Amino acid sequence: MALSLKSERLKRYKDIVALLVKYGRSDLVNQSDITPAEALSRQQIATADEKASELASDLEALGPTFIKLGQLLSTRGDLLPEPYLEALERLQDQIEPFAYEEVERIVSSELGGRLSKLFLEFKTEPFAAASLAQVHRATMRDGRAVVVKVQRPGIREQIVEDLDALEQVAEFIDAHTEIGKRYEFTNMLADLRGSLLHELDFQREGANLHKLRKSLREFENIIVPEPIDDYTTARVITMEYIPGKKITEVSPLRLMDMDTSGLATEIFRAYLKQILVDGFFHADPHPGNVFITEDDRIALLDLGMVGHISGNFRENLLRLLLAISEGRGDEAAEVSIKMGEPKPNFDKHDFEHRTARLVAQHGDAAVEQIHAGKMVLEIQRNAAECWFRLPSEFTMIAKTMMNLDRAVYVLDPTFDPNAVIRQEATNIMARQVIQSVEPGAVLARAIEVKEFVERLPTRVNKILDSIGNNELKIAVDAIDEKVLLDGLQKVANRITLGLVLAALIVGAALMMRVDTPFRIFGYPGLPTIFFLLAALAGLILVASILLTDKKPKKKADDD
Repeated sequence: MALSLKSERLKRYKDIVALLVKYGRSDLVNQSDITPAEALSRQQIATADEKASELASDLEALGPTFIKLGQLLSTRGDLLPEPYLEALERLQDQIEPFAYEEVERIVSSELGGRLSKLFLEFKTEPFAAASLAQVHRATMRDGRAVVVKVQRPGIREQIVEDLDALEQVAEFIDAHTEIGKRYEFTNMLADLRGSLLHELDFQREGANLHKLRKSLREFENIIVPEPIDDYTTARVITMEYIPGKKITEVSPLRLMDMDTSGLATEIFRAYLKQILVDGFFHADPHPGNVFITEDDRIALLDLGMVGHISGNFRENLLRLLLAISEGRGDEAAEVSIKMGEPKPNFDKHDFEHRTARLVAQHGDAAVEQIHAGKMVLEIQRNAAECWFRLPSEFTMIAKTMMNLDRAVYVLDPTFDPNAVIRQEATNIMARQVIQSVEPGAVLARAIEVKEFVERLPTRVNKILDSIGNNELKIAVDAIDEKVLLDGLQKVANRITLGLVLAALIVGAALMMRVDTPFRIFGYPGLPTIFFLLAALAGLILVASILLTDKKPKKKADDD
């Protein structure tokens, strides 16, 4: 992508280059190799903290895109030293509100009516103001208390322009520097672009609220605000008002009167379910988005940023968390390698050694020193230093768990995530199995069976033709044709029986939805009979295999 010569773009190039010159010096990069904090002098720590705070301030001054960039960088422990991560985690997304006249214009235009007609009351003073939007309290015509989130005018165009400038600089760095090839800034900017553009679509946020509310219904002490769909567009979202305080602003006296240990466990379990079962999770649980309500429950706010992860990734992540919680470093390294892909200079032995040592150190830590998010971040750091690419989902999970750690430890400083992970592992695996037999998954398996059945005659004909023409070749030391044909017949019979059993199970699963008066054990009778027949036939098949199949004899040593 060629560099643009527009005056606005040139100004952004100047700002970005100035930032790189100021903070991209070798001393900062060298610190990212991480000297342990206890090995630094008090003066070195103070100097690093001062520089980190200065970086956060400079990013705030550059506007919304750079604030979001700083928040993304706060998850990149592979790129920045710890003082910078902590400073960027605290990066404030609070800026001056825009004029009420603009709010009135945008809301009226988006919702198609005057505010006085749409709402019984609409507060002119904003409830909160951030870089992308500001929030106003209001009352619906039916008396419901709501908040209305209004997108800043021109913010989408500004962000797209800034992202284009950042992307061009990132492409240059990736192409011409070793640090660019190692850390792949272009990929990081692509993740930021996708995240920000999704966050600017308030209709998507409304859909996310509905989805999370459904996902967390089983957790009685966790609530998610309900969006008002008729009052939501791409630039305006209206949702129920949940009174409460940020988790970090609740007084210690009030916390003493609450079941903080139970709340910490419940919110941690809720996030394990979101990440490991649903594959859809609230990706920004920093203290500003986690409230303690007036009835001592937890409210999760701001669903603009969510994460999605696939089934295979969820299974590997569960294995990784279990390996960490049980101190199995070699397995943690092995699973991490399955989750990513090596770069040309990947040092597998070094990565395995670093990860095993990290997990061993984690196993020796006291409960109050254990941070699940920090562990995931350290593995990400090791991967980058060993030239290994972990997927972008890994970064988002690291950020989510780090923010979750902060909220959990406010509630219960002695919280033990390892114990909860081990307790929930069986439950999570059971949920994953149940998901695999849901109608959608069963239909997918049925399609696979259908394709297998369609292709089976052709494949069997080819095998039989090869046998009939004496063209079948099997690499064995000796062959008895009768034994071979008997074996093939047995295989064919078992494949056929397996297909019949699969058809019975799929048919029964689909018929379970048909309501009939004939019932067995409270379930529809005919599909229940199918399930029982399939189970009986399966047991007979297993017994036949165990009792009649002969184990191959070891070849005698004639040499």
